[in-house]
Amino acid sequence: MDIQTIKQRLGIIGNAPLLNRAINIAMQVSGTDLSVLVLGESGTGKEFFPKIIHELSPRKHNNYVAINCGAIPEGTIDSELFGHEKGSFTDAREARKGYFEEANGGTIFLDEVAELPLTTQVRLLRVLETGEFIKVGSSKVLKTNVRVVAATNINVTDAISRGKFREDLYYRLNAITIQVPPLRERGEDVELLFRKFTTDMSEKFRIAPLTLTPQARELLLSYDWKGNVRELKNVAEQLSIVEKERLITTEVLRRALPEQPSQLPMLFNSAGTQGLSEREILYSVLFDMQKDIHELKRAVAAKSEGFAATASDKHISLSPEYTVLNTGHGAGFSTDNDIIDISPEPEEDDLSLEKREKSLIEKALKKYHGNRRKAAEELGISERTIYRKIKEYDINETRI
Repeated sequence: MDIQTIKQRLGIIGNAPLLNRAINIAMQVSGTDLSVLVLGESGTGKEFFPKIIHELSPRKHNNYVAINCGAIPEGTIDSELFGHEKGSFTDAREARKGYFEEANGGTIFLDEVAELPLTTQVRLLRVLETGEFIKVGSSKVLKTNVRVVAATNINVTDAISRGKFREDLYYRLNAITIQVPPLRERGEDVELLFRKFTTDMSEKFRIAPLTLTPQARELLLSYDWKGNVRELKNVAEQLSIVEKERLITTEVLRRALPEQPSQLPMLFNSAGTQGLSEREILYSVLFDMQKDIHELKRAVAAKSEGFAATASDKHISLSPEYTVLNTGHGAGFSTDNDIIDISPEPEEDDLSLEKREKSLIEKALKKYHGNRRKAAEELGISERTIYRKIKEYDINETRI
C-alpha cells in the first residue's frame, strides 16, 4: 500500500515533506512489534499514526483501542487500563476487563501518555517488558500481547528531569519515534486544509464555498497556527457560517484569527502602536532600548571623562579592581582581564523598519553564503517569508 492510498483511507490532507516522512516511518514500522512514541504539538493529528501502524500490521484484524490518558481521573486509571475484581473498591459491583485485556492481540494507543500517574507508569512498564499485568484488587498475574503506541505533546525529557515521568518507561516506549510537524511548518498544506474544511461546511449546510483574496491567502499561510489543524478547522468553520460575503479579505480573516499572546516584554509605552504589526512593535521596542542604552552610555562617559581628564597617564584608579580608561573617543571600565567599552556609539540617521529589515536579511544571507533556508532559520522566519522579502526589497543575492 502506498502513501497516497493511506492518506485517502484515513482522510489525511497534505503533501508537506515532513508530514510524508512521518507517514513513511509509520508505514515502515507497522510490520514490527516495536513500541512507538509519537511526538508533536496539540492539534497536529498525532492520532492518525497509530491507525496507520495498526492498519498495515499483522494485527489489523484484532482490536484497536485508543485511550486519552489525560481524560481519565487518577483514581480510576489503573482500573480502566488493567481491569478490576468485584469488590476491589466501593463501586466495583462486578469484575471488569481493562483496555489491555480487551486489546489482546491488537494495538493500544495511549494518547497523552505523560499524564499517567507515576504508580500507573510502573504498571505500564511491566506490561511493556513482560506482557504481564494484575487487575486492581487481584493477585493473579495475567498475560496480554498488545502493540503499544503512545503519544504526547509535552517535552518528555523535561518531565523526566522534574520527576513527572519515568526515564526507564520513556526509553521503553521510545523504540521508534515519529515526529509530527506543526502546521506552520507544512507550507501549502494550510491552504489545502482550509479549502477542505470550508468545502465540507459548504456541502453540509448547502451554502456557497469561500474563496480568499491573494492577500488573505498570504495571511493564512504566514499565520503561526499555535493550535495547529484544530485551530485552522475552527477558523474555517466560523468563517463559513458567520460571513455573508463569500470572498474573504485580509480584514475579515484577521478578525477571525484568535489573538495570540505577544512574547514581547511589556516594558514600553504602548501608546502609538495601534495598527502596527507585531514585527513593527518589536522593532519599536528594540529601537527604544537602543536609544536608552546610548543615553546611558553618554551619561556614564561624561562622568568618566571628568575623572580621566585629570590623569596624566590616561587613566586613574577608582579601586583595586576597576579603572576608568580614556580611550580618546569615549571611555570605558577596565578590570584585570576585560575592558568594557561604554563610549557612546554614533546614532544612525535612518531607523526605518524596512531598511533595518532589509539590512538584517542581507547580513543573514551573507553569513550563510546565500543559503536562504539557513538565513531564514537565523532570522526566525519561514523560507516562504524570506523569498518574498528578497523579492520585495529587490535584494541582489549575487553581490552577497
